[in-house]
Parts: sequence; C-alpha cells; structure tokens
Amino acid sequence: MKPYDILIHPDVTEKSMSLIERENKLVFVVARNSTKNQIKRAVESLYEVKVEKVNTLVTPKGIKRAYVKLRPEYKAEEVATRIGVF
Repeated sequence: MKPYDILIHPDVTEKSMSLIERENKLVFVVARNSTKNQIKRAVESLYEVKVEKVNTLVTPKGIKRAYVKLRPEYKAEEVATRIGVF
C-alpha cells in the first residue's frame, strides 16, 4: 500500500490537539486493513520524522485511528503545523 492509501487524514479533535501538545503524539484516521508497521513507515516517509511507537484503535463506528508517538528530537507541533492541523 502507498502511504497516502494508509493515512486517510489527520484526526482534528480537542483530544488530539491536547495529545500533540502534552505527549508529542499525532492522531490519524487510517485504512482499516493497515498494520502498525505500515503506519509507521507511512508517517516516516511522508513527514520525514522518526516514530517511536504506534497504537491503534478501532472505534465502535468502525473507524481506525492511529496514535503515533514521535521520537523526542521531533516535535509533533511542527509536523502538525506543516500539514495544516495546528
């Protein structure tokens, strides 16, 4: 799968904005059949950052979200500004 097929769009909610500030995490809505490794590679290639950890969650509505924690040397606020979220 291509990176743009995996990452559908960033999740822009009040909770995701606080995660950017407090925990250096980005939140994306991702393809339902994507794996954590695919999500990690997609974020690293599209945004030129290094990912420390990826957690996923499938909501009761069937939407899959990925919580992507960046390594300390990269700032989630800077990436969010580049993609127009923050």
